[in-house]
Amino acid sequence: QLHSDQDKGDGSLKYILSGDGAGDLFIINENTGDIQATKRLDREEKPVYILRAQAINRRTGRPVEPESEFIIKIHDINDNEPMFTKDVYNASIPEMSDVGTFVVQVTATDADDPTYGNSAKVVYSILQGQPYFSVESETGIIKTALLNMDRENREQYQVVIQAKDMGGQMGGLSGTTTVNITLTDVNDNPPRFPQSTYQFRAPESTPLDSPVGRIKANDADVDENAEIEYSITEGDGYDMFGITTDKETQEGIITVKKALDFENKNLYILKVEATNTHVDPRFLYLGPFKDSATVRIQVEDVDEPPMFSRPAYIMEVKEDVPLNSIIGTVTAQDPDAAKNPVKYSVDRHTDMDRVFNINSGNGSIFTSKPLDRETLLWHNITVIAAEINNPKQSSRVPVFIKVLDVNDNAPEFAMFYETFVCENAKAEQLIQTLSAVDKDDSYNGHQFSFSLAPEAASSSNFTLQDNRDNTAGIFTRKTRYNRHETSTYFLPVVISDNDYPIQSSTETVTIRVCACDHRGKMLSCNAEALIHPTGLSTGALIAILLCIIILLVTVVLFAALRRQRKKEPLIISKEDIRDNIVSYNDEGGGEEDTQAFDIGTLRNPEAIDDNKLRRDIVPETLFMPRRTATARDNTDVRDFINQRLKENDTDPTAPPYDSLATYAYEGNGSVAESLSSLESVTTDGDQDYDYLSDWGPRFKKLADMYGSMDSDKDS
Repeated sequence: QLHSDQDKGDGSLKYILSGDGAGDLFIINENTGDIQATKRLDREEKPVYILRAQAINRRTGRPVEPESEFIIKIHDINDNEPMFTKDVYNASIPEMSDVGTFVVQVTATDADDPTYGNSAKVVYSILQGQPYFSVESETGIIKTALLNMDRENREQYQVVIQAKDMGGQMGGLSGTTTVNITLTDVNDNPPRFPQSTYQFRAPESTPLDSPVGRIKANDADVDENAEIEYSITEGDGYDMFGITTDKETQEGIITVKKALDFENKNLYILKVEATNTHVDPRFLYLGPFKDSATVRIQVEDVDEPPMFSRPAYIMEVKEDVPLNSIIGTVTAQDPDAAKNPVKYSVDRHTDMDRVFNINSGNGSIFTSKPLDRETLLWHNITVIAAEINNPKQSSRVPVFIKVLDVNDNAPEFAMFYETFVCENAKAEQLIQTLSAVDKDDSYNGHQFSFSLAPEAASSSNFTLQDNRDNTAGIFTRKTRYNRHETSTYFLPVVISDNDYPIQSSTETVTIRVCACDHRGKMLSCNAEALIHPTGLSTGALIAILLCIIILLVTVVLFAALRRQRKKEPLIISKEDIRDNIVSYNDEGGGEEDTQAFDIGTLRNPEAIDDNKLRRDIVPETLFMPRRTATARDNTDVRDFINQRLKENDTDPTAPPYDSLATYAYEGNGSVAESLSSLESVTTDGDQDYDYLSDWGPRFKKLADMYGSMDSDKDS
């Protein structure tokens, strides 16, 4: 309560309040000066308030005393419970940890004043999680309290920790938190096979690296602590089988390393060992971290194809062997216990020409066609062996047959020899060197001998000298040659080899006689084609060029004429021809068709359109149309034509030559009427043609024709 010495109790003074919370948290009675709090105060929100109070004259509003300041302090009470920094804690420790191993530290705070009493003094205790864990009361550190906690038995633990103020005394406030503790794995469990013996079956035809079976050793650990490596430590199938580890399932996969053979061995016994790859030395005392088991593999018999005694066969045969000669034998047997018989055949895809054949019973290969080493040195065929009872069971083997050479080819010239000799050649002059080749093979090298044929040895104009090095030279025998007497000599040469049997052939050398200069250079002879390059002469080239030019000129002229014809009129003339015969290909309606042509145009030239020009020619000079007198309607055609003829004769613009004018007007008719015999067919009776004889010599032919017909009828 505030009170001023100037207050006489008559109500003339008024108390006012200002500062922290004035009018909100704190109010003052302006008459009595009592200060009151309007609501509950919280020290944790604001522990100190500073207020100012003053007494003023109610009437004048002037202060009667100086302003007074006072401080209000909020005393703390234990109204806040401890609060943990996390609602849930998560922690982990390795399994099998020692007692007292640190797990995690929890922390709780109290908002009360730590300097006033024990309201903020917090003590920790464990409400749930014993006897596995403990907590230090002052620090909140959680530790293990039980030895050898095993993850494989229990992996998750939930611990409840309490924090209580007032030093844990009665009446204190408390808060709790949950700590989830997980035991992590360590390699404290060795692998163990669930059974000591495993049985598997494998057909003897199982391909290499194919799986036979799977085995698995159990390990209670997880992740890398459960990784297992499998191995075959001993057994009679140590080198026949292998084992690998499936990283996903940690299983041991037994595979075939070598081909199985039921007839050779049908049972294998293996000892397989499973070992942890990551061993923790701290737990070696728990025993060896490996285990072993026995695996028995039974090999099953299958129907196998025949097997050849060799993977491939190489045979040799001379090219001159007779047909059906045996060159070698292949052998195959059924590896099964039944020992089924085998038949042999040649794969014809490898012997399309059927050069070889095989005995289906004993596998003997023999020739069926002649061989030629020079054509094909090696023959690569495939032989098939199949079981007679089951032909699907078959196998193949390659057979390489080498054809050995025999001396069956005679030597021949290395090239075609055609040479020349000069007319002025001297005797014993070398004109050509010969060489030979032989298709046959020679182990010691070829040795050829050259000689002239017997028929030419004595009478030849040339001699042959064997150089003993597989070459020979042709020399002249006389001094001069005359090409006009003999232009060409054909010299037969015999070539022989030294192999057995000796082979020889006769080759011909063509020698032409040519004119040469004093230095022996050929000038001309019949063998110009030998020394001049093949080509056309200059005269031939000029003739060909002229032909091409003439052909081009002809084509150009032909094109020009065609273009000029397109420009010419229908009637080729440079003159203005008034009347022309024009064909319209229009049949018309005959005499009854009065609309086909208006004859009035002929009688009235003024009816013609003066502006219409001919469309078939280009007009050169346009003359004014000449006006003609109009003909009367009763004018005879003869007079009309005579009038037009006279006008054209006197017309200076008319052409200088006669032209045919067609007026399409028949006239008044003939006194003789129609001369046609077409109507005679329609008459009922025979006509009398005697009157034709009265018409004169012009109709004598008709009179003879028709008169004779009447005489025939009478007869």
